[in-house]
Amino acid sequence: MSFDYDLFVIGGGSGGVRAARVAAAEGVKVALAEEDRYGGTCVIRGCVPKKLMVFASEYAGMVEDAQAYGWDIQPGAFDWDAFKGKLHAELDRLEGIYRNLLKNSGVESFDQRAKMVDAHTVELSDGTQKTAKHILLAMGGRPVWPDLPGAELGISSNEIFHLEKLPESILIVGGGYIASEFAGIMNGLGVKTTQFYRGAQILRGFDDEARGLVAEEMQQRGVDIHCGTNVLEMRKEGDKIWVKATNGEERLFDQVMFATGRAPNTDNMGLAEIGVQLGRKGEVIVDDYGQTGVPSVFAVGDVTDRVNLTPVAIREGMAFVETVFKGNPTPVDHELIPTAIFTQPEMGTVGLSEEEAAEQEPIEVYATSFKPMQQAFAGRAERVLMKLIVSKATRKVLGCHIVAPGAGEMIQLAGIAVKMGATKEDFDRTVAVHPTMSEELVTMKAPVRSL
Repeated sequence: MSFDYDLFVIGGGSGGVRAARVAAAEGVKVALAEEDRYGGTCVIRGCVPKKLMVFASEYAGMVEDAQAYGWDIQPGAFDWDAFKGKLHAELDRLEGIYRNLLKNSGVESFDQRAKMVDAHTVELSDGTQKTAKHILLAMGGRPVWPDLPGAELGISSNEIFHLEKLPESILIVGGGYIASEFAGIMNGLGVKTTQFYRGAQILRGFDDEARGLVAEEMQQRGVDIHCGTNVLEMRKEGDKIWVKATNGEERLFDQVMFATGRAPNTDNMGLAEIGVQLGRKGEVIVDDYGQTGVPSVFAVGDVTDRVNLTPVAIREGMAFVETVFKGNPTPVDHELIPTAIFTQPEMGTVGLSEEEAAEQEPIEVYATSFKPMQQAFAGRAERVLMKLIVSKATRKVLGCHIVAPGAGEMIQLAGIAVKMGATKEDFDRTVAVHPTMSEELVTMKAPVRSL
């Protein structure tokens, strides 16, 4: 049977675009369909615009610090319109790069929604059908709205980049990294920020000591965090949003943002109808090689709901090409992935939390918390954390957790050592870089706990 293409990719995010480009470089005839903007969640609605907003939100504190260091700098007002214009110009530029990368790689693009018809056929929104020997699902995910009266009055992380103006007050609902990052951003931009989370502590799943410090520092900086609290109902009241909480409080906010989870974009894609198995959240079930139960159909990225990070989706896309088009079956290694959370303060983490490690084997915990030199000199009371989780049996560093300015940059490098299987003694043998915060990772001699 002859096909229109060797590969048809559904989704123009980081994973889909990388797979399409790398496959095309192998001489494969490739097409890709994207119903929205090229670049996906990361470039258009996630990592990139969020990090730019983090940068913007940190300058107010820098002015105060500069004054403490002797600079005659006076704080001014933040101009949301000026920033937003530059932000969207940058996103347009990046989307153009993605489009050109595909074009220059020889990938045929369709700016349309595509859905599955059978194991080798997709249908575009204009009704035309295309066939391919292999089909790659890379549709990503989307924010989930809570089921409560008045929820439609709120926004998600998708819409926060498009606000007409900055609100004076905002309620952010959720306790994950997206909610906590935007709580820091809005607070830093001068918005009176409240965060509701139904659980006992924000950033569930991360190391308890590290997330506790992040929460404490966020509150010190002005974020009003209410744990054990959720929204019962909302309604419009003048130009504000009235919110009733589970703790009995009733309050008015200019804006409410929900960051209460994400779901894979598999609705109305025809997947179950052709035999592709979906999980409870609608995620595409794949094996170690990204293959679904339908041999011609593969999936990468957030649509599989495995490790929902852009660099992971890119790795999965490249592994797919190795497996299918280069005859080199390549599973993706999802173990020991370094991660940064751009809360304020930042958190970087790789490997097991103290709680996870203690459940599986006897461990030693090395940790230190202190005021870093730069902030201490400026008169700020902020603290940082450096923490290593060490196996008693093998002496391997099972986990590294950093809460500090620049933690994301630090954890990338510490992640190399942890991934290589470095022991505590390997860390100890490394000469410290002084004076730095990160030198504490190689100078902690005695464990603070033995479990």
